[in-house]
Amino acid sequence: MISRLMTGAAALTVTAGMAAADYSLTILHTNDFHARFEPISKYDSGCSADSNAEGKCFGGSARLVSALADARARSNNAILVDGGDQFQGTLFYTYYKGKLAAEMMNKMGYDAMTVGNHEFDDGPEVLRGFMDAVDFPVLMSNADVSGEAMLADTLAKSTVIERGGEKLGLIGLTPQDTDELASPGPNIIFTDPVGAVQGEVDKLTEMGVNKIIVLSHSGYGVDQRVAANTTGVDVIVGGHSNTYLSNTSDRAEGPYPTMVGKTAIVSAYAYGKFLGELNVTFNDAGEIVETVGEPIIMDASVSEDEATVARIAEAAAPLEEIRSKVVAETAEAIDGERGSCRAAECTMGNIIADAMLDRVKDQGVQIAIQNGGGIRASIDAGEVTMGEVLTVLPFQNTLSTFQVTGETIVSALENGVSQYEDGAGRFPQVAGMTFAFDVSRPVGSRISDVMVGDAPIELGKLYGVVSNNYVRNGGDGYKMFRDAQNAYDYGPDLADVTAEFMAANGPVTPYLDGRITKK
Repeated sequence: MISRLMTGAAALTVTAGMAAADYSLTILHTNDFHARFEPISKYDSGCSADSNAEGKCFGGSARLVSALADARARSNNAILVDGGDQFQGTLFYTYYKGKLAAEMMNKMGYDAMTVGNHEFDDGPEVLRGFMDAVDFPVLMSNADVSGEAMLADTLAKSTVIERGGEKLGLIGLTPQDTDELASPGPNIIFTDPVGAVQGEVDKLTEMGVNKIIVLSHSGYGVDQRVAANTTGVDVIVGGHSNTYLSNTSDRAEGPYPTMVGKTAIVSAYAYGKFLGELNVTFNDAGEIVETVGEPIIMDASVSEDEATVARIAEAAAPLEEIRSKVVAETAEAIDGERGSCRAAECTMGNIIADAMLDRVKDQGVQIAIQNGGGIRASIDAGEVTMGEVLTVLPFQNTLSTFQVTGETIVSALENGVSQYEDGAGRFPQVAGMTFAFDVSRPVGSRISDVMVGDAPIELGKLYGVVSNNYVRNGGDGYKMFRDAQNAYDYGPDLADVTAEFMAANGPVTPYLDGRITKK
Protein backbone atom coordinates (compact mmCIF):
# COMPACT_ATOMS: atom_id res chain seq x y z
CA MET A 1 0.00 0.00 0.00
CA ILE A 2 2.78 2.43 0.91
CA SER A 3 4.68 1.78 -2.32
CA ARG A 4 1.50 2.42 -4.30
CA LEU A 5 1.07 5.73 -2.50
CA MET A 6 4.65 6.69 -3.21
CA THR A 7 4.00 6.07 -6.89
CA GLY A 8 0.92 8.27 -6.70
CA ALA A 9 2.79 11.07 -4.94
CA ALA A 10 5.60 10.85 -7.47
CA ALA A 11 3.06 11.01 -10.30
CA LEU A 12 1.60 14.17 -8.80
CA THR A 13 5.04 15.73 -8.58
CA VAL A 14 5.58 15.02 -12.28
CA THR A 15 2.18 16.51 -13.08
CA ALA A 16 3.06 19.64 -11.13
CA GLY A 17 6.31 19.95 -13.06
CA MET A 18 4.57 19.63 -16.40
CA ALA A 19 1.96 22.29 -15.62
CA ALA A 20 3.71 25.13 -13.83
CA ALA A 21 0.50 26.57 -12.39
CA ASP A 22 -0.55 23.33 -10.69
CA TYR A 23 -0.02 22.93 -6.95
CA SER A 24 0.31 19.59 -5.17
CA LEU A 25 -0.56 19.10 -1.51
CA THR A 26 -0.50 16.07 0.77
CA ILE A 27 -3.22 16.16 3.43
CA LEU A 28 -2.27 13.88 6.31
CA HIS A 29 -5.13 13.36 8.71
CA THR A 30 -6.42 11.56 11.79
CA ASN A 31 -9.78 11.57 13.59
CA ASP A 32 -11.44 10.14 16.70
CA PHE A 33 -8.12 9.26 18.34
CA HIS A 34 -9.74 8.97 21.79
CA ALA A 35 -6.55 8.95 23.86
CA ARG A 36 -5.17 5.75 22.28
CA PHE A 37 -1.56 6.78 22.91
CA GLU A 38 -0.54 3.17 23.35
CA PRO A 39 -0.98 0.45 20.68
CA ILE A 40 -4.43 -1.10 20.38
CA SER A 41 -5.70 -4.61 19.70
CA LYS A 42 -7.92 -5.62 16.79
CA TYR A 43 -10.78 -4.88 19.18
CA ASP A 44 -9.63 -1.23 19.52
CA SER A 45 -8.84 -1.73 23.20
CA GLY A 46 -5.53 -2.21 25.00
CA CYS A 47 -2.85 -4.44 23.50
CA SER A 48 -0.21 -6.03 25.72
CA ALA A 49 3.52 -5.54 25.33
CA ASP A 50 3.88 -9.22 24.43
CA SER A 51 1.23 -8.95 21.70
CA ASN A 52 2.90 -5.81 20.40
CA ALA A 53 6.24 -7.60 20.24
CA GLU A 54 4.54 -10.40 18.29
CA GLY A 55 3.25 -7.88 15.74
CA LYS A 56 -0.42 -8.19 16.70
CA CYS A 57 -1.07 -4.55 17.65
CA PHE A 58 -1.98 -1.40 15.74
CA GLY A 59 -1.62 2.33 16.16
CA GLY A 60 -0.23 4.22 19.11
CA SER A 61 1.48 7.60 19.09
CA ALA A 62 4.94 6.12 18.49
CA ARG A 63 3.86 4.54 15.18
CA LEU A 64 2.16 7.74 14.09
CA VAL A 65 5.35 9.71 14.70
CA SER A 66 7.28 7.35 12.42
CA ALA A 67 4.58 7.22 9.75
CA LEU A 68 4.32 11.01 9.66
CA ALA A 69 8.07 11.37 9.15
CA ASP A 70 7.90 8.95 6.23
CA ALA A 71 4.86 10.64 4.69
CA ARG A 72 6.39 14.10 4.92
CA ALA A 73 9.60 12.84 3.34
CA ARG A 74 7.76 11.74 0.20
CA SER A 75 5.78 14.97 -0.21
CA ASN A 76 6.81 18.39 -1.43
CA ASN A 77 3.97 20.10 0.51
CA ALA A 78 2.19 18.46 3.45
CA ILE A 79 -0.21 19.46 6.20
CA LEU A 80 -1.39 17.44 9.20
CA VAL A 81 -4.93 17.97 10.49
CA ASP A 82 -7.34 16.24 12.87
CA GLY A 83 -11.10 15.69 12.61
CA GLY A 84 -11.80 15.95 16.35
CA ASP A 85 -12.32 13.75 19.42
CA GLN A 86 -8.77 13.56 20.68
CA PHE A 87 -10.32 13.55 24.17
CA GLN A 88 -11.80 10.65 26.16
CA GLY A 89 -11.44 6.91 25.79
CA THR A 90 -8.69 5.62 28.10
CA LEU A 91 -7.26 6.21 31.56
CA PHE A 92 -4.76 8.58 29.95
CA TYR A 93 -7.57 11.07 29.46
CA THR A 94 -9.13 10.37 32.85
CA TYR A 95 -5.78 11.14 34.49
CA TYR A 96 -4.25 13.85 32.28
CA LYS A 97 -7.37 15.36 30.63
CA GLY A 98 -6.11 17.18 27.52
CA LYS A 99 -2.49 17.67 28.57
CA LEU A 100 -1.00 14.53 27.03
CA ALA A 101 -3.01 14.99 23.83
CA ALA A 102 -1.62 18.52 23.52
CA GLU A 103 1.93 17.31 24.09
CA MET A 104 1.69 14.54 21.49
CA MET A 105 -0.07 16.68 18.89
CA ASN A 106 2.58 19.38 19.26
CA LYS A 107 5.28 16.73 18.88
CA MET A 108 3.67 15.45 15.67
CA GLY A 109 3.35 18.95 14.26
CA TYR A 110 -0.38 19.30 13.65
CA ASP A 111 -1.45 22.34 11.65
CA ALA A 112 -5.07 22.48 12.89
CA MET A 113 -7.94 20.46 14.32
CA THR A 114 -11.67 20.84 14.73
CA VAL A 115 -13.55 20.54 18.00
CA GLY A 116 -15.19 17.14 18.47
CA ASN A 117 -18.11 16.66 20.81
CA HIS A 118 -15.88 14.84 23.31
CA GLU A 119 -13.66 17.90 23.57
CA PHE A 120 -16.58 19.28 25.63
CA ASP A 121 -16.90 16.28 27.97
CA ASP A 122 -15.41 18.23 30.87
CA GLY A 123 -16.82 21.59 29.89
CA PRO A 124 -15.31 24.64 28.18
CA GLU A 125 -12.61 24.97 30.86
CA VAL A 126 -10.74 21.79 29.92
CA LEU A 127 -11.07 22.58 26.20
CA ARG A 128 -9.63 26.05 26.83
CA GLY A 129 -6.70 24.56 28.74
CA PHE A 130 -5.99 22.27 25.81
CA MET A 131 -6.23 25.16 23.35
CA ASP A 132 -3.77 27.19 25.41
CA ALA A 133 -1.31 24.27 25.35
CA VAL A 134 -1.28 23.48 21.62
CA ASP A 135 0.81 25.19 18.93
CA PHE A 136 -1.95 25.20 16.31
CA PRO A 137 -5.48 26.59 15.86
CA VAL A 138 -8.53 24.70 17.11
CA LEU A 139 -11.58 25.54 14.98
CA MET A 140 -15.39 25.41 15.15
CA SER A 141 -17.55 27.33 12.69
CA ASN A 142 -21.08 26.22 13.49
CA ALA A 143 -21.51 27.69 16.96
CA ASP A 144 -21.91 31.03 18.63
CA VAL A 145 -19.41 31.05 21.51
CA SER A 146 -19.67 34.79 22.23
CA GLY A 147 -21.54 34.09 25.46
CA GLU A 148 -18.92 31.66 26.78
CA ALA A 149 -16.07 33.63 28.35
CA MET A 150 -13.68 30.68 28.22
CA LEU A 151 -13.87 30.49 24.42
CA ALA A 152 -15.22 33.80 23.12
CA ASP A 153 -11.89 35.34 22.14
CA THR A 154 -10.01 32.11 21.53
CA LEU A 155 -12.04 29.62 19.47
CA ALA A 156 -11.98 30.67 15.80
CA LYS A 157 -14.34 29.52 13.07
CA SER A 158 -11.63 29.28 10.40
CA THR A 159 -7.99 30.10 9.77
CA VAL A 160 -5.55 30.57 6.90
CA ILE A 161 -2.18 28.83 6.77
CA GLU A 162 0.50 28.93 4.09
CA ARG A 163 2.25 25.94 2.57
CA GLY A 164 4.53 25.95 -0.42
CA GLY A 165 3.74 29.57 -1.21
CA GLU A 166 -0.03 28.96 -1.35
CA LYS A 167 -2.73 29.97 1.13
CA LEU A 168 -5.00 27.24 2.50
CA GLY A 169 -8.28 28.01 4.22
CA LEU A 170 -9.26 25.66 7.06
CA ILE A 171 -12.76 25.58 8.58
CA GLY A 172 -13.87 23.64 11.68
CA LEU A 173 -17.19 21.83 12.11
CA THR A 174 -18.68 20.03 15.09
CA PRO A 175 -21.96 18.08 15.60
CA GLN A 176 -24.99 20.35 15.73
CA ASP A 177 -26.31 18.25 18.63
CA THR A 178 -23.16 18.59 20.75
CA ASP A 179 -25.33 20.03 23.51
CA GLU A 180 -26.97 16.57 23.69
CA LEU A 181 -23.74 14.60 23.24
CA ALA A 182 -21.41 16.33 25.71
CA SER A 183 -21.23 19.10 28.34
CA PRO A 184 -20.57 22.40 26.54
CA GLY A 185 -22.59 24.31 29.12
CA PRO A 186 -25.53 26.68 28.56
CA ASN A 187 -23.64 29.51 26.86
CA ILE A 188 -22.84 28.02 23.43
CA ILE A 189 -25.40 27.95 20.63
CA PHE A 190 -24.76 25.30 17.96
CA THR A 191 -25.99 25.97 14.42
CA ASP A 192 -26.59 24.25 11.09
CA PRO A 193 -23.34 23.07 9.43
CA VAL A 194 -24.23 24.02 5.85
CA GLY A 195 -24.83 27.70 6.50
CA ALA A 196 -21.87 27.94 8.85
CA VAL A 197 -19.45 26.43 6.34
CA GLN A 198 -20.73 28.53 3.43
CA GLY A 199 -20.36 31.68 5.51
CA GLU A 200 -16.70 30.93 6.20
CA VAL A 201 -16.05 29.87 2.59
CA ASP A 202 -17.40 33.22 1.42
CA LYS A 203 -15.14 35.11 3.85
CA LEU A 204 -12.08 33.13 2.80
CA THR A 205 -12.88 33.56 -0.89
CA GLU A 206 -13.10 37.32 -0.40
CA MET A 207 -9.61 37.16 1.10
CA GLY A 208 -8.34 35.52 -2.09
CA VAL A 209 -8.11 32.00 -0.69
CA ASN A 210 -9.21 29.42 -3.28
CA LYS A 211 -8.11 26.15 -1.64
CA ILE A 212 -10.48 25.36 1.21
CA ILE A 213 -10.48 22.35 3.56
CA VAL A 214 -13.21 21.64 6.11
CA LEU A 215 -12.22 19.70 9.23
CA SER A 216 -15.54 18.12 10.09
CA HIS A 217 -16.46 16.21 13.22
CA SER A 218 -20.01 15.70 11.96
CA GLY A 219 -20.14 12.22 10.42
CA TYR A 220 -20.00 10.85 6.88
CA GLY A 221 -23.66 11.57 6.15
CA VAL A 222 -23.48 15.22 7.22
CA ASP A 223 -20.19 15.62 5.32
CA GLN A 224 -21.94 14.51 2.13
CA ARG A 225 -24.79 16.94 2.81
CA VAL A 226 -22.36 19.80 3.39
CA ALA A 227 -20.50 18.95 0.18
CA ALA A 228 -23.72 18.82 -1.84
CA ASN A 229 -25.15 22.06 -0.46
CA THR A 230 -22.15 24.38 -0.39
CA THR A 231 -19.87 25.84 -3.03
CA GLY A 232 -16.15 26.37 -2.80
CA VAL A 233 -15.23 23.48 -0.46
CA ASP A 234 -12.42 21.41 -1.96
CA VAL A 235 -11.78 18.77 0.73
CA ILE A 236 -13.66 17.60 3.83
CA VAL A 237 -11.61 15.71 6.42
CA GLY A 238 -14.21 13.75 8.36
CA GLY A 239 -14.70 12.41 11.87
CA HIS A 240 -17.38 11.43 14.43
CA SER A 241 -18.84 8.41 12.59
CA ASN A 242 -15.52 6.50 12.65
CA THR A 243 -15.93 5.98 8.92
CA TYR A 244 -13.33 3.92 7.06
CA LEU A 245 -12.97 4.97 3.44
CA SER A 246 -10.71 2.96 1.14
CA ASN A 247 -10.15 1.98 -2.47
CA THR A 248 -8.69 -1.42 -1.57
CA SER A 249 -10.70 -2.84 1.36
CA ASP A 250 -14.06 -4.59 1.11
CA ARG A 251 -14.78 -3.32 4.65
CA ALA A 252 -14.80 0.33 3.57
CA GLU A 253 -18.01 2.37 3.65
CA GLY A 254 -17.03 4.21 0.49
CA PRO A 255 -14.14 5.20 -1.77
CA TYR A 256 -11.19 7.30 -0.64
CA PRO A 257 -11.84 10.06 -1.39
CA THR A 258 -15.62 10.05 -1.76
CA MET A 259 -16.40 12.69 -4.38
CA VAL A 260 -19.59 14.74 -4.01
CA GLY A 261 -19.60 17.18 -6.88
CA LYS A 262 -16.18 18.81 -6.82
CA THR A 263 -15.59 18.08 -3.12
CA ALA A 264 -13.34 15.23 -1.91
CA ILE A 265 -14.38 13.63 1.41
CA VAL A 266 -11.87 11.57 3.40
CA SER A 267 -11.98 9.78 6.75
CA ALA A 268 -9.53 7.40 8.44
CA TYR A 269 -11.64 5.24 10.81
CA ALA A 270 -10.54 5.98 14.41
CA TYR A 271 -8.16 5.32 17.33
CA GLY A 272 -4.98 6.01 15.33
CA LYS A 273 -5.36 2.70 13.49
CA PHE A 274 -4.79 4.49 10.19
CA LEU A 275 -3.04 7.62 9.00
CA GLY A 276 -5.00 9.23 6.17
CA GLU A 277 -2.91 10.40 3.21
CA LEU A 278 -4.62 12.29 0.40
CA ASN A 279 -2.46 13.74 -2.37
CA VAL A 280 -4.33 16.52 -4.15
CA THR A 281 -3.38 18.52 -7.23
CA PHE A 282 -5.01 21.93 -7.68
CA ASN A 283 -4.98 24.04 -10.81
CA ASP A 284 -4.33 27.78 -10.71
CA ALA A 285 -8.04 28.45 -10.10
CA GLY A 286 -7.94 26.32 -6.94
CA GLU A 287 -9.90 23.45 -8.49
CA ILE A 288 -8.98 19.83 -7.82
CA VAL A 289 -7.64 18.14 -10.95
CA GLU A 290 -6.36 14.92 -9.39
CA THR A 291 -6.58 12.98 -6.12
CA VAL A 292 -4.50 9.95 -5.14
CA GLY A 293 -4.45 8.35 -1.71
CA GLU A 294 -5.39 5.69 0.80
CA PRO A 295 -5.41 5.41 4.60
CA ILE A 296 -2.18 3.74 5.73
CA ILE A 297 -2.72 1.05 8.35
CA MET A 298 -0.56 1.50 11.45
CA ASP A 299 0.32 -2.17 11.87
CA ALA A 300 3.57 -3.87 12.86
CA SER A 301 5.18 -2.90 9.55
CA VAL A 302 5.34 0.69 10.86
CA SER A 303 8.21 1.09 13.32
CA GLU A 304 7.66 2.77 16.67
CA ASP A 305 9.62 5.93 17.42
CA GLU A 306 11.73 5.01 20.47
CA ALA A 307 11.60 8.41 22.16
CA THR A 308 7.81 8.44 21.93
CA VAL A 309 7.57 4.87 23.27
CA ALA A 310 9.62 5.98 26.28
CA ARG A 311 7.50 9.09 26.87
CA ILE A 312 4.21 7.18 26.71
CA ALA A 313 5.61 4.54 29.10
CA GLU A 314 6.54 7.35 31.49
CA ALA A 315 3.04 8.81 31.24
CA ALA A 316 1.51 5.36 31.80
CA ALA A 317 3.39 4.67 35.03
CA PRO A 318 0.85 6.31 37.39
CA LEU A 319 -1.97 4.37 35.70
CA GLU A 320 -0.43 0.93 35.81
CA GLU A 321 -1.69 -0.27 39.19
CA ILE A 322 -5.29 0.46 38.22
CA ARG A 323 -5.05 -0.89 34.68
CA SER A 324 -3.26 -4.15 35.33
CA LYS A 325 -5.58 -5.43 38.06
CA VAL A 326 -7.36 -8.57 36.83
CA VAL A 327 -11.02 -8.24 37.75
CA ALA A 328 -12.75 -11.03 35.82
CA GLU A 329 -12.45 -13.70 33.16
CA THR A 330 -14.43 -14.29 29.99
CA ALA A 331 -14.76 -17.56 28.09
CA GLU A 332 -15.14 -15.76 24.74
CA ALA A 333 -14.59 -12.31 23.27
CA ILE A 334 -17.33 -9.85 24.27
CA ASP A 335 -18.62 -7.78 21.35
CA GLY A 336 -18.69 -4.07 22.07
CA GLU A 337 -18.11 -2.93 18.50
CA ARG A 338 -19.68 0.35 17.45
CA GLY A 339 -21.45 -1.29 14.50
CA SER A 340 -23.00 -3.89 16.79
CA CYS A 341 -24.04 -1.90 19.87
CA ARG A 342 -25.55 1.01 17.92
CA ALA A 343 -27.69 -1.21 15.73
CA ALA A 344 -28.81 -4.31 17.64
CA GLU A 345 -28.61 -6.25 20.87
CA CYS A 346 -24.89 -6.80 21.52
CA THR A 347 -23.18 -9.01 24.07
CA MET A 348 -21.36 -6.13 25.77
CA GLY A 349 -24.61 -4.18 25.98
CA ASN A 350 -26.35 -7.14 27.61
CA ILE A 351 -23.63 -7.54 30.22
CA ILE A 352 -23.56 -3.84 31.07
CA ALA A 353 -27.36 -3.48 31.23
CA ASP A 354 -27.69 -6.66 33.30
CA ALA A 355 -24.93 -5.40 35.64
CA MET A 356 -26.78 -2.12 36.13
CA LEU A 357 -30.07 -3.82 36.88
CA ASP A 358 -28.46 -6.39 39.16
CA ARG A 359 -26.86 -3.63 41.27
CA VAL A 360 -30.19 -1.89 42.02
CA LYS A 361 -32.71 -4.74 41.79
CA ASP A 362 -33.45 -4.47 45.53
CA GLN A 363 -34.57 -0.85 45.01
CA GLY A 364 -37.68 -1.74 43.03
CA VAL A 365 -36.03 -1.04 39.69
CA GLN A 366 -37.33 -3.13 36.80
CA ILE A 367 -35.65 -1.70 33.69
CA ALA A 368 -32.10 -0.79 32.66
CA ILE A 369 -31.25 1.40 29.64
CA GLN A 370 -27.68 2.00 28.46
CA ASN A 371 -26.88 4.10 25.40
CA GLY A 372 -24.94 2.08 22.83
CA GLY A 373 -22.63 5.03 22.19
CA GLY A 374 -21.36 4.77 25.76
CA ILE A 375 -19.86 1.37 24.89
CA ARG A 376 -16.46 2.04 23.38
CA ALA A 377 -14.65 -1.26 22.79
CA SER A 378 -14.78 -5.04 22.85
CA ILE A 379 -12.94 -7.34 25.28
CA ASP A 380 -11.00 -10.37 24.10
CA ALA A 381 -11.22 -13.83 25.64
CA GLY A 382 -9.32 -14.69 28.83
CA GLU A 383 -8.40 -12.52 31.80
CA VAL A 384 -10.17 -9.15 31.96
CA THR A 385 -8.26 -6.26 33.48
CA MET A 386 -9.72 -3.09 34.93
CA GLY A 387 -7.91 -1.25 32.14
CA GLU A 388 -9.96 -3.17 29.57
CA VAL A 389 -13.22 -2.40 31.38
CA LEU A 390 -12.30 1.28 31.54
CA THR A 391 -11.58 1.27 27.81
CA VAL A 392 -15.11 -0.07 27.24
CA LEU A 393 -16.65 2.42 29.71
CA PRO A 394 -14.27 5.39 29.94
CA PHE A 395 -16.66 8.22 30.74
CA GLN A 396 -16.84 7.94 34.53
CA ASN A 397 -20.61 7.79 34.26
CA THR A 398 -22.46 6.95 37.45
CA LEU A 399 -25.60 4.87 37.93
CA SER A 400 -28.81 6.90 37.94
CA THR A 401 -32.09 5.57 39.29
CA PHE A 402 -35.46 7.23 38.68
CA GLN A 403 -39.13 6.63 37.98
CA VAL A 404 -41.04 7.37 34.78
CA THR A 405 -44.26 6.18 33.18
CA GLY A 406 -44.50 3.46 30.58
CA GLU A 407 -45.38 6.16 28.07
CA THR A 408 -42.06 7.92 28.80
CA ILE A 409 -40.17 4.65 28.42
CA VAL A 410 -41.69 4.07 24.98
CA SER A 411 -40.80 7.65 24.07
CA ALA A 412 -37.23 6.97 25.20
CA LEU A 413 -37.03 3.83 23.07
CA GLU A 414 -38.36 5.80 20.09
CA ASN A 415 -35.56 8.30 20.63
CA GLY A 416 -33.11 5.42 20.85
CA VAL A 417 -33.94 4.13 17.36
CA SER A 418 -34.70 7.53 15.80
CA GLN A 419 -31.22 7.88 14.28
CA TYR A 420 -30.62 4.21 13.54
CA GLU A 421 -29.65 4.95 9.94
CA ASP A 422 -26.82 7.23 11.17
CA GLY A 423 -25.43 4.68 13.63
CA ALA A 424 -26.10 7.17 16.43
CA GLY A 425 -25.00 6.44 19.99
CA ARG A 426 -28.51 6.79 21.39
CA PHE A 427 -29.44 3.22 20.38
CA PRO A 428 -30.64 1.54 23.62
CA GLN A 429 -29.15 -1.56 25.16
CA VAL A 430 -31.61 -2.84 27.77
CA ALA A 431 -32.26 -5.27 30.60
CA GLY A 432 -35.50 -6.27 32.32
CA MET A 433 -37.44 -5.58 29.16
CA THR A 434 -37.75 -6.53 25.49
CA PHE A 435 -38.85 -4.53 22.47
CA ALA A 436 -39.04 -4.63 18.69
CA PHE A 437 -38.38 -1.86 16.19
CA ASP A 438 -39.04 -1.30 12.50
CA VAL A 439 -36.84 1.28 10.73
CA SER A 440 -39.08 1.24 7.66
CA ARG A 441 -41.63 3.15 9.73
CA PRO A 442 -41.45 6.92 10.38
CA VAL A 443 -39.37 8.23 13.27
CA GLY A 444 -41.55 8.30 16.37
CA SER A 445 -43.54 5.18 15.46
CA ARG A 446 -40.84 2.52 15.15
CA ILE A 447 -41.20 0.78 18.52
CA SER A 448 -43.56 -2.13 19.22
CA ASP A 449 -44.01 -5.22 21.40
CA VAL A 450 -42.55 -3.64 24.54
CA MET A 451 -42.53 -6.08 27.43
CA VAL A 452 -41.41 -5.43 31.01
CA GLY A 453 -40.57 -8.79 32.46
CA ASP A 454 -43.31 -11.06 31.14
CA ALA A 455 -46.02 -8.40 30.84
CA PRO A 456 -46.80 -5.82 28.16
CA ILE A 457 -45.76 -2.32 29.19
CA GLU A 458 -48.56 -0.19 30.69
CA LEU A 459 -48.36 3.39 29.44
CA GLY A 460 -49.83 4.91 32.59
CA LYS A 461 -47.88 2.83 35.10
CA LEU A 462 -44.82 4.15 36.95
CA TYR A 463 -41.67 2.06 36.46
CA GLY A 464 -38.32 2.10 38.20
CA VAL A 465 -35.43 2.63 35.77
CA VAL A 466 -31.65 2.55 36.04
CA SER A 467 -29.44 4.24 33.47
CA ASN A 468 -26.27 6.35 33.59
CA ASN A 469 -26.16 9.99 34.67
CA TYR A 470 -25.43 11.15 31.10
CA VAL A 471 -28.60 9.60 29.70
CA ARG A 472 -30.74 10.56 32.71
CA ASN A 473 -29.77 14.20 32.24
CA GLY A 474 -30.81 14.26 28.59
CA GLY A 475 -27.67 13.05 26.82
CA ASP A 476 -28.10 11.42 23.37
CA GLY A 477 -31.53 12.97 23.05
CA TYR A 478 -33.04 11.36 26.18
CA LYS A 479 -34.58 14.67 27.28
CA MET A 480 -37.73 12.89 28.45
CA PHE A 481 -35.77 11.63 31.49
CA ARG A 482 -34.82 15.10 32.76
CA ASP A 483 -38.14 15.47 34.60
CA ALA A 484 -38.16 11.95 36.04
CA GLN A 485 -39.44 11.38 39.56
CA ASN A 486 -37.17 10.45 42.49
CA ALA A 487 -34.03 10.80 40.36
CA TYR A 488 -30.70 9.98 41.98
CA ASP A 489 -27.67 10.48 39.73
CA TYR A 490 -24.82 9.72 42.10
CA GLY A 491 -24.58 5.95 42.19
CA PRO A 492 -21.36 3.98 41.72
CA ASP A 493 -19.21 4.29 38.59
CA LEU A 494 -20.63 2.20 35.73
CA ALA A 495 -17.22 0.67 34.99
CA ASP A 496 -16.91 -0.53 38.60
CA VAL A 497 -20.45 -1.94 38.55
CA THR A 498 -19.72 -3.84 35.32
CA ALA A 499 -16.38 -5.19 36.57
CA GLU A 500 -17.93 -6.43 39.81
CA PHE A 501 -20.82 -8.09 37.96
CA MET A 502 -18.41 -9.88 35.63
CA ALA A 503 -16.31 -11.02 38.58
CA ALA A 504 -19.37 -12.39 40.40
CA ASN A 505 -20.58 -14.23 37.30
CA GLY A 506 -17.29 -15.47 35.94
CA PRO A 507 -15.96 -16.86 33.85
CA VAL A 508 -18.37 -14.83 31.72
CA THR A 509 -19.97 -16.47 28.71
CA PRO A 510 -21.26 -13.69 26.42
CA TYR A 511 -24.89 -14.05 25.47
CA LEU A 512 -27.64 -12.78 23.19
CA ASP A 513 -31.18 -13.67 24.28
CA GLY A 514 -33.50 -11.85 21.88
CA ARG A 515 -34.32 -8.86 24.09
CA ILE A 516 -34.14 -6.54 21.03
CA THR A 517 -35.76 -7.54 17.72
CA LYS A 518 -35.46 -5.73 14.42
CA LYS A 519 -38.51 -6.26 12.24
